[in-house]
Amino acid sequence: MNRVLKLTLLAFLVFVNAQSIPVIARDSSPIKRTLVLGDSLSAGFGLKSNQAWPALITDKLRAAGLNFEITNASQTGGTTAGGLERLPTHLKRKIDIFILELGINDAFRGVPIAQVRNNLQAIIDMVKARNPSVKIMIAGMRLPNYTEDDYVFAFGQLYADLTAKNNAALIPYLLEGVGGDPSLNQPDRIHPNAAGQKILAENVWRVLEPIAREVAAGQTAAHVH
Repeated sequence: MNRVLKLTLLAFLVFVNAQSIPVIARDSSPIKRTLVLGDSLSAGFGLKSNQAWPALITDKLRAAGLNFEITNASQTGGTTAGGLERLPTHLKRKIDIFILELGINDAFRGVPIAQVRNNLQAIIDMVKARNPSVKIMIAGMRLPNYTEDDYVFAFGQLYADLTAKNNAALIPYLLEGVGGDPSLNQPDRIHPNAAGQKILAENVWRVLEPIAREVAAGQTAAHVH
């Protein structure tokens, strides 16, 4: 009888431990996830992947003591329509911060502004549907001011409009300090070189750092409660 009791007790303890392990594993994992969906500017065209600004941001987060994992889902030549098509694959895991950097390739192709806006909004809606508490960051872009026509103005304005509509954070101009400077771009004068990517990282970091700290603080508070 004692033997049966011992075996029953042992089986119960094994069951309890087995049930507890997944809960402990989930609760004790403070890592936060950031998804970057962009084009060649974020993919690091012509450079090693560790020279692109998303990799440089990973280093900044680590140096700041912030436990974040960055997935760089950027693709050279990426468009808003292509980003919308590629996005579902990257929504299988929870996302805490989403950085959207698309649209300039659409503009180069003359895609109507309304279509670019609708595609970007659809991307944001899809991310929010899967991650209701996600923090959205939008990387603003501008067209070279060869002509001050309506398209150039409307393109530059759509990023601010999307930011306001979605309660997002705006990186005013991703290429600030880099665009048009031959010393910070590759020979094509379009894609930043390694030095240019470091400046892009700074442009992103100014906006990202307070958001990342807020997200990390929310994680800590959740653990305390």
